[in-house]
Amino acid sequence: MERDPHLVDEEQLTDEAVAPSPYRPRVPHIVRTAAVFALVLVVGFAGGLKVGASGGAYSLSNIPLIGDSLDATPDPSADFTAFWKAWNALDTRFVETHGTSSAPTTKEKLWGAIAGMTDSFGDPYTVFMPPQEAQAFQETISGEFGGVGMEMGMKDKALTIISPLKGTPAERAGLLAGDVIIAIDGVSTDGITIDGAVKQIRGKKGTAVELKIMREGAVLDVKVVRDTIAVPTIEHKYDAATGVFTISIYEFTATSNGLFDKALAAYRASGSKRLIIDVRGNPGGYLSSAVSMASHFLPEGTLIVTEDYKGKEPNNEHRSRGTGGIPEGTKVVVLIDKGSASASEILAGALQDGKIATLVGTRSFGKGSVQELIDIDGGALKVTIARWLTPNGRSISDGGLAPDIAVERTGEDAKAGKDPQMARAIEFLTKGR
Repeated sequence: MERDPHLVDEEQLTDEAVAPSPYRPRVPHIVRTAAVFALVLVVGFAGGLKVGASGGAYSLSNIPLIGDSLDATPDPSADFTAFWKAWNALDTRFVETHGTSSAPTTKEKLWGAIAGMTDSFGDPYTVFMPPQEAQAFQETISGEFGGVGMEMGMKDKALTIISPLKGTPAERAGLLAGDVIIAIDGVSTDGITIDGAVKQIRGKKGTAVELKIMREGAVLDVKVVRDTIAVPTIEHKYDAATGVFTISIYEFTATSNGLFDKALAAYRASGSKRLIIDVRGNPGGYLSSAVSMASHFLPEGTLIVTEDYKGKEPNNEHRSRGTGGIPEGTKVVVLIDKGSASASEILAGALQDGKIATLVGTRSFGKGSVQELIDIDGGALKVTIARWLTPNGRSISDGGLAPDIAVERTGEDAKAGKDPQMARAIEFLTKGR
């Protein structure tokens, strides 16, 4: 598969070709990640870089890292006296006291120092991976591995499930978007990174992982059996009784554009003028897919999303291609929830700001940052370099998107097979209220 050089995240993707930056080489960006290895399944949405799986997904390999052209000149304003005092004290004074303690190598101390400096920025999507972790990352994005089928992110400093994906062990075990993971196999997640959580959750197919979660104030123990996961991307259906046509998008993959075009063809053939686009539980994917889908609804040249570098380099705007194909008079609802992230939020935000669609559901996740991978002596630094803004200038990372019509769907609703959000969307389309 030919891969566009521009990708979107979280903790997690978007691929729109853009002109090279005058400041540094352009590399894959992330519109989606909830963090490196964010997607704990056969598709590794590492930091928004998505990898493929069997069953119609896709595969990325040899993700380029930049670094050779970066400035390595010491900052003369930085006083490293305290750092070298600590370095020398540890070198000369540290004594091993138990079986798990050992003096690190010089390289390991350097990687630890870089990791600590990276952590000091307080951004869950800006992380450093030492060479061993960086290698594991490369393996994740180049092949299959066992997992549970969910994407995770940090919400209010807590390890939170963005979305269990359709048909995966996580969904079958009853995990829900918004569940907070407080322990993995009996070990507290307090202070854990997303990378560390993924390492603990990922494992061989057929083995189990025990998760302790917090949901609506209650603590639950959930056992999930790992599997190799194939995730559907788009499904559609027409309800003749209501005249409502629904397109459900589970991921924005490299194949989503074509599948969405086929779904729209089926929509036109149905004769319906009532369309629901369901991106609930969709953790994101390729930006180009979101831009392509939005281009069916918005006139050519209309702004869809802005990559905002806050003055560190010129902003990059993604605009509609004006491909059309939507029957005149179509009334559109986009269903969102707290599992709708990244590319899902870009599509929903563009249609909301363009007054094309009414958003129904709950506030979206709020993953709207762009990451870049930088080679650091064999390790990998993933650093947030920009944020995503809707056409009206709203920052997606600033709390996500608010629905026009707020409707909750509780865990009890899900267990009972009830979907008040879908019911409200249908009511709005059929009764106009």
